[in-house]
Amino acid sequence: MARPGRPSETKSLFTAELIVPAIGDAFRKLNPRQLIRNPVMFTTAVVAVLLTVLLIVGRDGLEPGFKIQLVLWLWLTVLFGTFAEALAEGRGKAQAASLRAAKAELTARRLKGDGARFEEVPASTLRKGDVVLVQAGDLIPADGEVVSGVASVNEAAITGESAPVIREAGGDRSAVTAGTRVISDEIRVRVTVDPGEGFLDRMIALVEGAERQKTPNEIALTILLVGLTIIFLIAVGTIPGFARYAGGAIPVAILAALLITLIPTTIAALLSAIGIAGMDRLVRFNVLAKSGRAVEAAGDVDVLLLDKTGTITIGDRQASEFRPVGGVTPGELAEAALLASLADETPEGRSIVVLAREGFALDTAALPQGAEVIPFTAQTRISGVRTGGRVIQKGAVQAILRANPDAEATAAATELRRVTDEIARAGGTPLAVAVDGRLLGAIFLKDIVKAGIRERFGALRAMGIRTVMITGDNPLTAASIAAEAGVDDFLAEATPEDKLALIRKEQQGGRLVAMCGDGTNDAPALAQADVGVAMNTGTQAAREAGNMVDLDSDPTKLIEVVGLGKQLLMTRGALTTFSVANDVAKYFAIIPAMFVTLYPGLGVLNVMGLATPQSAILSAIVFNALIIPCLVPLALRGVAYKPLGAGPLLARNLAVYGLGGLVAPFVGIKLIDLAVGALGLA
Repeated sequence: MARPGRPSETKSLFTAELIVPAIGDAFRKLNPRQLIRNPVMFTTAVVAVLLTVLLIVGRDGLEPGFKIQLVLWLWLTVLFGTFAEALAEGRGKAQAASLRAAKAELTARRLKGDGARFEEVPASTLRKGDVVLVQAGDLIPADGEVVSGVASVNEAAITGESAPVIREAGGDRSAVTAGTRVISDEIRVRVTVDPGEGFLDRMIALVEGAERQKTPNEIALTILLVGLTIIFLIAVGTIPGFARYAGGAIPVAILAALLITLIPTTIAALLSAIGIAGMDRLVRFNVLAKSGRAVEAAGDVDVLLLDKTGTITIGDRQASEFRPVGGVTPGELAEAALLASLADETPEGRSIVVLAREGFALDTAALPQGAEVIPFTAQTRISGVRTGGRVIQKGAVQAILRANPDAEATAAATELRRVTDEIARAGGTPLAVAVDGRLLGAIFLKDIVKAGIRERFGALRAMGIRTVMITGDNPLTAASIAAEAGVDDFLAEATPEDKLALIRKEQQGGRLVAMCGDGTNDAPALAQADVGVAMNTGTQAAREAGNMVDLDSDPTKLIEVVGLGKQLLMTRGALTTFSVANDVAKYFAIIPAMFVTLYPGLGVLNVMGLATPQSAILSAIVFNALIIPCLVPLALRGVAYKPLGAGPLLARNLAVYGLGGLVAPFVGIKLIDLAVGALGLA
């Protein structure tokens, strides 16, 4: 699957693949049970039905051709609204089709009770708790956690990234996703979801809009639109009384036209499309949001808490330096560390090999013939090799000293402790190396801060977001990493309870908090945060607790998430402002046209110089309908967000969309009036 990308955002919205299905869906959405979810468009449809009936049976003195045009444009107004929603949903369905390609029926090797044998079964029959064997070249059949083994996994089908990642048991990188491929070794995976509840299933449901619920902001705006509709309905209902008082009458068709042009049909028609498109844009940035509420909350985030390991740092410690002791040369230590690490497939082991080869021009590519590997175990915490009569060991400092008690009282041991203390104070992790019981020195393993993260945190700071790093490291190590990463603050030696307490403290201060994490110990904090962004590389518990999952596992992706949240809110606000401002011009078009025969003095309000009362009314109705499809691209792409303050943003939007909403109808209605007159339509 191609990476849901930033370039695709600029593709044309009006392609045949999207337009044709959306037209059919627009008619299907005329079903009253669906249409009533949008009260303003439902009201427009009711008025269109009423005028359709009156066209057939009514006699009100209006020309049939004029009434036919009114009825036609009222129905088009409704259809343009349903079309906008259908087009937004269609983009999601197109993306869902590509996601379904990753859900082709797979065969799984389900392990039997003794764990030594397996049976091949369809992946769709797997249940939560089943354990499956996945070997090199196999697609992982279901979401789960690695319970045994370590393997390289290609997650391009989900993230679009071709670089493989390591998945292993017992850590914060144990979660695997259905449809990704194991490219080396083998793992045993415990299924963590039942059929239909997997990660891809949720993504498909999300992008198709099946589980999209209205957010609080959207509900509030709907209430406002319904309120305005009721107010204008009451206002229009009083007009016949004024007309009778003046000795005249206003045809029902004219009253209906006035009502439809005054109620906020523009924003009502686009409201659902804006929300769907906002969720869709988030998915295109490789972030899965479980609710629209989370997207909106992201637009107002004040504080961002980030777990260090796997979030700020790449999660895999890298060898950065060899520190020899006891008169050993750096080259001797590097050679011993290289031999001890050739069979070590962990990221740390591979980084030691790279450092030794690049730093000391060592070209040893494989263990000598007959060498015996000493495997790492949780009990010994040591790995290494026996070769040429030598025993080379590598492991935690205390583990090496326990394994070689004769070395513990030597001067080299004292020097080793001093060196390892220095490494710890610098924010690193020391690994000791010994040959035949003799201490050679330590390897400096460093938490590598992700590239470009300091600049990204600077951008967050410019957006008014304070960043806080949370880690279980000691304060010295935490301070070193925090300074390198450029975060605003840090919390060291943090337990899950500490993280939770910090989030609650910030929330009690009236701030909205976002939390990024990837481990099981981050799950309570992710659940408590207003926006909980779980890394896709993290555990199943973390991904379930958060209300967003970042498929790229990039904590600074929150910049895009915040921008999209603000864009969603701004788009609704901008189009609402535009819609309400439209009404001013419509007053100048329809009110004089309705009352000019009763009150000739109202002719002075015809500032647009519209040709006839019927032309004015028809032009206003046509503009009211056409403005909806004209704004569909803006609703789907969103209003561009720039990191400005609230005041400048408000002034900018009022100038662009408030003033634009005033000017556009005057120009548009006048142009339509000229066309109507030229074509003799009224």
